[in-house]
Amino acid sequence: MTDPEPVMHNSASETPTARPGRRSFLIGAGTGAAATALAATAANAAIHPTRITTPDSPSAPAVPFHGTNQAGVYRPATQQRQACFAAFRVLAADQAELKTLLQVLTSQGARLAKGVQASEPVPAEDLPAIAGGPPSNSGVLGEDVPPDSFTMTVGLGASLFDNLDYGLAGKKPKGLTGMRVFPNDTPDPTWTGGDLLLQLCADSADMIHYALREITKATRGLLALSWKINGFHSAPRPAGNPRNLFGYKDGIVNPRQDDHLVWITPESGQPDWAVGGTFIVVRLIRMLVEFWDRVGLGEQDGMIGRHRASGAPLGAVHETDTPDYANDPEGQNIPLDAHIRLANPRTKSTDASRLLRRGYNYDLGVDLNGNLQAGLIFTSFQRNIQSQFEATQLRLVDEPMTDYIEPFGGGYFIGLPGVQAADGFLGEGLFN
Repeated sequence: MTDPEPVMHNSASETPTARPGRRSFLIGAGTGAAATALAATAANAAIHPTRITTPDSPSAPAVPFHGTNQAGVYRPATQQRQACFAAFRVLAADQAELKTLLQVLTSQGARLAKGVQASEPVPAEDLPAIAGGPPSNSGVLGEDVPPDSFTMTVGLGASLFDNLDYGLAGKKPKGLTGMRVFPNDTPDPTWTGGDLLLQLCADSADMIHYALREITKATRGLLALSWKINGFHSAPRPAGNPRNLFGYKDGIVNPRQDDHLVWITPESGQPDWAVGGTFIVVRLIRMLVEFWDRVGLGEQDGMIGRHRASGAPLGAVHETDTPDYANDPEGQNIPLDAHIRLANPRTKSTDASRLLRRGYNYDLGVDLNGNLQAGLIFTSFQRNIQSQFEATQLRLVDEPMTDYIEPFGGGYFIGLPGVQAADGFLGEGLFN
């Protein structure tokens, strides 16, 4: 089977003969005066706070942007239904432009999280500096933009710290590397890595589309899209956690926020600027659904270790029941090589390798053989990639389910600490 084709940004899709002056302006937006304009946009949110409002709609709640941690990481009760994972090359020429980029991202993230009403005036400095310029709003969501539970989570890849133009090599977090390739993986470079990751989540697909366009418009010339994939998850069917495309409930077991397994703390051994952040792992996993659909339900349950209908561990009743491995040492009930048993053996020695897991389904259409290109966007958050994600993944090498999945992309990123001050910005500690 062929690997999924990447969904990539392509500025060449614009008609070459259409308004060449405007095209030249947009392509050059990351240099000189354009970078100054971006900085003005970032500062503008503080200068004109009244133009950003929250529509009075109980069906479109706003998730507060400011806080110790980024809001999109830990939302166990209200994980949004739609998501986009987009990896970018950073085009900033130097540290000053990188700082501008992070300021603009902060401004956009806060603005979109609150929602925007068309009745509020848009300051002139937020409009393109060309005669008869395009409208400030794409209109995808109408004129009033609801918050729609939107969150933007920003991560930085190892390649950004390795770029000598930014002078951040001494502030690179420990353990932040390129994504490790495990046995059974089928890596595709076009879907792997990135200098900067955006995880955009909301309750509707059009909000995700709108937000990505707003952000890329504001950062044109400083970011170039490398790969992008949209995800979704189902409503509870019939209750409990959402199901993946194999039909099994996903993300049932997650650590609590106070378990000290997710957030980087002062004693984590990481740079001071990273405290309050987290390491993000994105793993794109194609699921060979046609092959899976030819397997008996009993065999499927055995590979997963759960009853498909209820989500309960084999031999149990409820999805939240704890597997009783101690009384099943030979795997008569839950096989020793079942996915849930390998991923979380529930032993004292493996307890510290637990991680916060967030999964979204994806569908990219069909491949050249007419098979569905569908699967899982596995995302995890942890304070240490090697002792948590990689330790867990190594236990899963050669599990029976590897015949039905093809991990092909993703990356490792440091999720930035949250923004606490009204005039602060994401990654501010990198420049102190």
